[in-house]
Amino acid sequence: MRAKFFLIIFFVQSLFFFNIPESRELSIKQLEERKKADLERLKEREKRGKKKFSKEITVSTNLVFLSKERKTPPVLSNLDPILDDEGFYGVKLAIEDNLTTGRFVGHDYKAEFHRVLLDEDLMEEYEKLINAGNKFFIVDLNEKEIESLFEISSSEDVIVFNVRSKSDLLRNEKCKKNLFHIPPSYSMLSDALTQYLVKKKWKKWLLVTGPDYNDKSYAKALKDSAKKFNVKIKNEKIWDFSADLRRTAGKEVPIFTKGEKYDVLVVADEKGEFGEYLSYRTWDPRPIVGTQGLKPTSWHRTHEQWGATQMQNRFRRESGRWMTEVDYHAWTAVRAIGEAITRNNSDDINKIKKYLSGEKFGLGAYKGVKVSFRSWNGQMRQPILLAAPRSMVSVSPQEGYIHPHSELDTMGKDQPESTCKF
Repeated sequence: MRAKFFLIIFFVQSLFFFNIPESRELSIKQLEERKKADLERLKEREKRGKKKFSKEITVSTNLVFLSKERKTPPVLSNLDPILDDEGFYGVKLAIEDNLTTGRFVGHDYKAEFHRVLLDEDLMEEYEKLINAGNKFFIVDLNEKEIESLFEISSSEDVIVFNVRSKSDLLRNEKCKKNLFHIPPSYSMLSDALTQYLVKKKWKKWLLVTGPDYNDKSYAKALKDSAKKFNVKIKNEKIWDFSADLRRTAGKEVPIFTKGEKYDVLVVADEKGEFGEYLSYRTWDPRPIVGTQGLKPTSWHRTHEQWGATQMQNRFRRESGRWMTEVDYHAWTAVRAIGEAITRNNSDDINKIKKYLSGEKFGLGAYKGVKVSFRSWNGQMRQPILLAAPRSMVSVSPQEGYIHPHSELDTMGKDQPESTCKF
């Protein structure tokens, strides 16, 4: 009887464990096998014809993904490829997700991809797209470029989703009522990182800032976070060396970091021009955090909780590469639009804008809690991942940081601190 009991238990456990969804990251071989199976299923679907809508299409929404061609920058490492398709697969997968519900309720979604070339005028091309009747824009642009879009008066009649810029200015003094931000702002990232450093009692910093505009923006946010959480910045240094660090880092970095007593080296180097070369070369053995080392981010290839592994594998099968932050932001923007249209049964701009900014909106985005938009500046509130190059270390907000509305609002500019005036 006892043997029979254990046999039954083993049988039930076997059924459970062998039928759970794949939770481990897949190997290249497994991904190729899955991709091959996906292609076979696609061929079978094409033979049967396109998936039909259960109801007559009542809402047909066109989304525009707008990006700009960039000059290829010099690289210090050949390990990371320069991508020219960031955002594309995020939009593609999100359209598929939107249609999963859309086919049942009669909502169709299509996406257009427009890349403004180096010799083309961004504002001119954007105005053409608005005049063609487009209302929803996902823009992969920097701070200045996003600002320029709103110099066109007709921009007030569309909704724009920022999927790249982390600028605090776009969320404060230069905010717009119809501009929604998917990436965490610099202040959100710096607060998320600082919460963890305070938890570890690493409260004495040496801050090293790069020469670029974005480096200085991030450094400002880090200094604001230090003041907010009672952290002492022992010294701040500007990295202005022009030598090739692949050959000189062993000599330059020890001298550069000598003479300061600090717990952690905090780096603001958005382009990655020097930050990677600080590790293992500082005068004193100290951890490195910021844009290199332990990094606060919205998405990371090591993230696997809350269903993220399935998303990672799905993206890799489709694209053949890792999902980047911009890919994730693009996916989230399109899913947010789909969720709002589904709930309102309409793609009316004013209804969608009101719903996205309201308390009823919430979107599952592989972060453990639903993400939503702050009504006072259009910023998406979300947990922030703290990741090392090959491991997930923590997720902020850290335990113990409380807020009357949402713990997620302990990161970034809260409503009383915001200077955004719609």
